[in-house]
Formats: sequence, C-alpha cells, structure tokens
Amino acid sequence: MEENVNKGIKYMLIASFLFALMGVAAKELSNTLSSIEVVFFRNVFGVFFILFSIYKSPLKQLGGKFWLLIFRGTAGFIALLFFFYNIANIPLGEAMTFSKTSTIFTALLAYFFLKEQIGFKGWIGVFIGFIGILFITEFDGSSLEKTDFLGILSGVGAALAYTSIRELRKYYDSRAIVLSFMTVGTILPLILMIISEFYTNPNLDFMLGTFVLPQSKDWIFIVLLGIFSTYAQIFMTKAYSFAKAGIIGTVSYSNIVFSIILGLFMGDAFPSFIIVLGIILIVFSGILVSKK
Repeated sequence: MEENVNKGIKYMLIASFLFALMGVAAKELSNTLSSIEVVFFRNVFGVFFILFSIYKSPLKQLGGKFWLLIFRGTAGFIALLFFFYNIANIPLGEAMTFSKTSTIFTALLAYFFLKEQIGFKGWIGVFIGFIGILFITEFDGSSLEKTDFLGILSGVGAALAYTSIRELRKYYDSRAIVLSFMTVGTILPLILMIISEFYTNPNLDFMLGTFVLPQSKDWIFIVLLGIFSTYAQIFMTKAYSFAKAGIIGTVSYSNIVFSIILGLFMGDAFPSFIIVLGIILIVFSGILVSKK
C-alpha cells in the first residue's frame, strides 16, 4: 500500500513538472503567436494522439450525453484559452496559481449541482481560498486587471469541466471525454482565427488573433508543448490510479513551485510578499477542500 502511495506521489511530481514545462513552452510561443493559436497547436497534437489510441484500442462506452460532452469540451477550451493568455502576460507562477483555484470552484459547483457535501473544514477552505484570490490579484477595493478576471474565469471554466466529468465518466470512455475537449479546442480556435482576419478589437485580444505561420524555432516549441502536455496527462492519470485523490491533489500544488522557479529563469520577477501569501492561502485552501 505504501509503495503504491509513493508511486502515486512520484508520478504526480513528474506530471506537475511537465505541466510547468508546458507553461514554459506556451510562454515562449506567445512571443510570436497569439494565445488562440497556441491553444490550437496545443490541442491539435492531442487530437491525433487520442485518435491513435482509440484506433489501437476501440472505445467501450454507453454514450447518450452528447451535449454534456460538448459542454465539457467548451468549458475546458475557455479555461485553457484564458490560462494561456495569462501565461503570456503575467509571471508563470501566478498564472498557474489562478488555474489551481479550480479546486475551490469545483467544490462549490459539486455542492450546488451534484449535492456533494463539503463539510466544515471544506467551507473554511473555500473561505480561505477566496481570501487568497484577493491577495494574488492584489485587489485594493478599486478595480481588477484583465488578467485577474481571466485568471479567475480560467479556474471557474476548469471547475465546470471537472464537475461535468464526474457525470460523463458514467457514460463515456475517458479518452472520449478528453477528445471532446481537444476537438472543441481545435475547431473553435480555427473559427476565431478566421473571424480575426475580418474583425479586430484590442479588448478581445485574449480570444482573437490572426494566424501567423510559425517560424522554425516555433515548431520546436510546438512539438515540446504537445509532448509535455500529453505526458503530463498520462503521468497525472497514473498518479490518481495509485493513490487517493486527496494525497495526489495536494502533491499537484508542487506545479506552482516548479512554475515560479522556471518563470524566474525566463525573466519573471519574484512574486511580491502579498502574492506569495495569496499563493500559500490558495494551496492551503485546496488541500482543505480536497482532503475529504
């Protein structure tokens, strides 16, 4: 039993590091490509990978929840789009922390829509988490930056996707669920890039952007982006198969530490004391919420 837990922790640490490397690749690509194009390349790689997996081992599932499948794909795409926009515009560690607020929002959505109980410690965790969000946005009572709004929405979008998975896994193979996310995340960016050829708006730069033919160096990072994200998913899935979700969920916050360190190598400023405090509170809240 202890050996399985150790394996789970090891696999989650590897997955967390790979997710941080995925962020590095996305940040590097953002120097020449729009966020929407980075999302497109991130997903199109995964579509071919999943289709090959299905070809090798056909799906075995009930089906019957097509629109919920589309909803999961759309919510996941929106979360990823906002996440990649933030990676391009704020320090990597902060962007990763915003994405990890999904634990807080998942608990709330599961409570209201799936009638899952949170418990006293869980509610304390939710409260602490929202205090952490205020700290990481450095909210002073006046206004929030665009990246703050998008960061919070990336957490909400991911939470909607995760909550829908709890219902979808009763009807679909996990690969079909992932494929729905990656297919939507390939088609919608194509549509948005076509729209961007005829319409531009600086305020909507997080979802609009014309297609730019990647340079030779960009192709290297596109391939790395696909490899890092795909293997991160594989190791994360392995981790959850070896140990309890509460343990693995806690270890997954190492992603933030890896991201801060790698971000410093890329030229990010070290987070201020208030932001560090916010990160600590969000990690602590996530542990409290997922512990049960």
